[in-house]
Amino acid sequence: MPGQAAATLPPSKITPPDQPLSPWRLVRTVVRNPIEAWPKPVYEQPLYRSRFMGRETVFVTDPDLVRQVLVDQADAFVKAESLRRALQPVLGDAILTADGARWRWQRQAAAPLFRPDQIRTYVPAMIAAAERRRELWLSRLGEEVNVGQEMLHTTFDIIAETMLSGRGGIDVDRVERGAMDYSDSISWVILLTLLRAPRWMPYPGRRRVERARDYLRAEVERMVAVRRRRDQGRNDLVARLLAVTDPETGRSMSDRDVVDNLLTFLVAGHETTALALTWSFYLLNLHPEIAERVVREVETVTQGGLLRAEHVEALSYTRQVVHEAMRLYPPAPVVVRAATRDVSLGAEVIRAGSPTYIPIYAIHRHRLLWDEPDTFDPDRFAPEAVKARHRYAYLPFGAGPRICIGMSFALLEAVVILATLLRSVRLRLRPGYVPELKQRITLRPAAGMPLRVEPG
Repeated sequence: MPGQAAATLPPSKITPPDQPLSPWRLVRTVVRNPIEAWPKPVYEQPLYRSRFMGRETVFVTDPDLVRQVLVDQADAFVKAESLRRALQPVLGDAILTADGARWRWQRQAAAPLFRPDQIRTYVPAMIAAAERRRELWLSRLGEEVNVGQEMLHTTFDIIAETMLSGRGGIDVDRVERGAMDYSDSISWVILLTLLRAPRWMPYPGRRRVERARDYLRAEVERMVAVRRRRDQGRNDLVARLLAVTDPETGRSMSDRDVVDNLLTFLVAGHETTALALTWSFYLLNLHPEIAERVVREVETVTQGGLLRAEHVEALSYTRQVVHEAMRLYPPAPVVVRAATRDVSLGAEVIRAGSPTYIPIYAIHRHRLLWDEPDTFDPDRFAPEAVKARHRYAYLPFGAGPRICIGMSFALLEAVVILATLLRSVRLRLRPGYVPELKQRITLRPAAGMPLRVEPG
């Protein structure tokens, strides 16, 4: 479990500007860290409007209005242009970026792999990956590790084993570097979208980004081509995507379609869980008494033995810790839509074409929704507290028909990894280190999460 270091420090957070930024400051801030451009009223008002270059942007934070956007009137909102420009070059027109009928049949194709009965069969692979990471850490006692990097490797191992029937020769380090190089460009894409610049517009680092994109796609294309030629009777994500047909047209997925969706699960799927765990370890380092409670729960449930698949559902407090870490640091900190027509949200009207932000990070720390919103308190997710809270005040996986298909998988994975590692080692944050929050697509610690591994 974590040591006693820094227990009195408050968790890192974004300090929003009191007022909307001037156009020049907004441009600089969006390039550096877009989430820092959200002004304080976004954290305090139920709906906030801003204007830039004559275009209105709407921030929706009231849970009833959030439900309108993501559920009740979801058909009136599509993926925003900024998201398409950011993700389509590498992910194509896959489950995360598509809309309408194309999105629907791709989701239906992948859905059976995420049914509760199917997810339970993945637990042994999750435990095995966590145990491998534990053994590596026990061999490095006294050394400092970047927990963010370590969690990326662990969650990639799990998704490769459970979704791809093994790595298939994929170079994990290069895939990870490629994904990071690509996502580092996102702030420039957001800015160019705000400026309404054409897609071909150059920006710093674009060539590096294109090389990363080409590498990622080439690696997955190679794997898909091999599987298309040599089907070995597997029932993994690759096999399902190769076999599925559109129920309306009878059309099967091309290799490009399969590659798009595999990249979505590989790149987006493992990083979000890795970040949830990274922030969990950080928060538990600040609050050793909560870490002690997690360890006690694990020891009680396992009766001091090894963690088994049948134990995981009983780790309720460990799950609460993960939920609270994702409240303070939601891996996907914002959902961006665009209205396809004029839409009434209560007494408000959102005009056709308006970018509509669901600023999840701000909702999770909103003064109207949470008591002491910047405080780490896993008891917020005790069953009675959850029942008393508005369903749309907590959105780490989004909501509505486009809620993250891998939500149950990710939560189970995070609980398994946290429970396995926390009882075996102490993790001590580098003295004086304060992680800076940085938004790209996900919400990361800007310079990693350096923690020293000590005996448990």
